[in-house]
Amino acid sequence: MIELRDLAFSYPDSDFGLSITGLEIAAGTTTAFIGPSGSGKTTLLNLIAGILEPDTGSVRTNGTLVTELSDRARRAFRVTEIGLVFQEFELLEYLTVLDNILLPYRINPVLKLQPEIVERAKTLAARVGITDKLRRRPRQLSQGERQRVAVCRAVITDPPLLLTDEPTGNLDPLNRETVLDILFDYVRDAGTTLVSVTHDHGILERFEAVVDFRSFHEIGPDSGSELDPAR
Repeated sequence: MIELRDLAFSYPDSDFGLSITGLEIAAGTTTAFIGPSGSGKTTLLNLIAGILEPDTGSVRTNGTLVTELSDRARRAFRVTEIGLVFQEFELLEYLTVLDNILLPYRINPVLKLQPEIVERAKTLAARVGITDKLRRRPRQLSQGERQRVAVCRAVITDPPLLLTDEPTGNLDPLNRETVLDILFDYVRDAGTTLVSVTHDHGILERFEAVVDFRSFHEIGPDSGSELDPAR
């Protein structure tokens, strides 16, 4: 599903550097990225999704060499192949909950919004317990409800890959378990690959694999040599 080779990335005017000799994540598996803040976990999600481009090396996602795609092609690839759950939810305040869930179908002509897609959105909303919130705006929702909307939006296209950034970071314990159950139930039922950034070590037992970013990140010019990632 995901294959990284000789990957290097740095931000302009920054000491940060991410260097990965090789990393592979098999299709249909669940993987957690852990490590200290600033170690590049979110950066790597963005590289896998084609939001960022590496300085060198290659990123292959679901059989597509993302690093060889144009910006337009990366956008089309991302909206059809990847479901994204952002740390800050990234819901649009001027849209209703239903329209936020359907957003991937409104921002790229590759996807066609058909009546059955609207019904799928309603089914997803019912599954996560927000049917009565479909006409509301995000500002009228709790943190847990916002996160559930973000999860519905991420899976509305039935993507083969889910990338989630701190999916439980803003949630109380009850909502944390609810959101995790939603994600893992979907992954199990759909055979989807899940990669999640988290600082919550209490949820790691739910993942099949854990990648610790201390194995291959560099911060500062004196950080030491590059290491292969933990598998």
